[in-house]
Amino acid sequence: MGRLFGTDGVRGIANEELTPLLAMQLGQAGAYILTREKAHKPTLMVGCDTRISGDMLANALMAGACSVGANCIFVGVMPTPAIAYLTRKYKVDAGVVLSASHNPVEFNGIKFFDGNGYKLPDALEDEIEALIKNNMQGVKFPTGSGVGKVKYRTDAREEYINHAMRAVPVELKGVKIVVDCAEGASFYTSVETLKELGAEVVAIHNSPDGTNINANCGSTHMEELQARVVYEKADVGLAFDGDADRLLAVDATGKVVDGDQIMAIVGTYMKDKGTLKQNTIVATVMSNLGFFLMAKENGILAEQTKVGDRYVLERMREIGASLGGEQSGHIIFLDENTTGDGLLSALHLLEVMVDTGKPLAELANAMEVLPQALVNAKVANHKKEHYLEYPEIADAIEKLTKQFAGEGRVLIRPSGTEPLVRVMIEGKDKELIQKEAERLAGLIQDIMF
Repeated sequence: MGRLFGTDGVRGIANEELTPLLAMQLGQAGAYILTREKAHKPTLMVGCDTRISGDMLANALMAGACSVGANCIFVGVMPTPAIAYLTRKYKVDAGVVLSASHNPVEFNGIKFFDGNGYKLPDALEDEIEALIKNNMQGVKFPTGSGVGKVKYRTDAREEYINHAMRAVPVELKGVKIVVDCAEGASFYTSVETLKELGAEVVAIHNSPDGTNINANCGSTHMEELQARVVYEKADVGLAFDGDADRLLAVDATGKVVDGDQIMAIVGTYMKDKGTLKQNTIVATVMSNLGFFLMAKENGILAEQTKVGDRYVLERMREIGASLGGEQSGHIIFLDENTTGDGLLSALHLLEVMVDTGKPLAELANAMEVLPQALVNAKVANHKKEHYLEYPEIADAIEKLTKQFAGEGRVLIRPSGTEPLVRVMIEGKDKELIQKEAERLAGLIQDIMF
């Protein structure tokens, strides 16, 4: 058995890999480890996205937490960043989100936040995992009044909306926005926030039924939003993912503006306003080379971490940075929240548009996007970390790296959440890099699947 926790909590197909039993065990071990030094009866804040398995798994997890003496506050469907914020605001001991983010409906996930709203470090996750594997050895299960209870709240989403509007109080009267909610957790919070700030909102994919989350919509399927922005003659399109911790945008011509470009737009604006702490933006190795060239041209320091917003956040906290994120749209504004926040990202982007009076297409020219080819190789999940142990694959990667040296780069990495090895090549010739990426991904898949 491999490590239970990936780069973003525990993920798997609900009721097959991520079972109610495992959810209960995670509730038990997570509540115990995260609250073991508390003298009072601990409390966990629990929320989920819109997928149908959320009720099943949330109730199992809360049963587990209650069985070790922790209380739970269940706030229902809520964006991941809202749980991070509410955990801090209400000074509870930990937060838990049940979501598989941008993945299809059959998947779900469980991720924990500590009492300060931060995702857990590897060491704490390892402790939780070890306790589960040891069948909760040494844990005393309370009886009678020592058992925990669940409180249900339906008003907490308004608290998150108010927080977002206080953080970025931008006046949006006269701005027409098409919002793709991915049939996910942002279906209410994003639409209501933008309306309250005065925008004319056209909402699409905002009728979740438990089975349609991320289905040909949201930040992983942008085609409908692109067409709708042009049809509606809107100023901008905003695309969230299933748990609303990431944002991608579309300009008035229908062109996608990715996370790197959003960070470039907002980062240069913050630098000019004197609010870009340490004069630094923290990105990942997957960020486009154009982003790093933009930073250099604007006198901004651009730090690189490995892929995963948790690693971006760790580096931001180490150096005191206020802005960081990923090309995929996970953008962290650390002065306002402790995790990627699609709604805050949207408001910051809109603030730049309103304050400068410039359309998004013009603002997106802040950086030149160099061609990238990203191809996924499907592999056996237990093998994905070991791709370099296959001589034929290692040789092919070495040859490609030499081929693109000086004019691009080759980046190979296993997915943290899916049974995939991702092949990314960056270079000047779009057709060539696509062909080479497909060839290498095909080789990896043939050998490792």
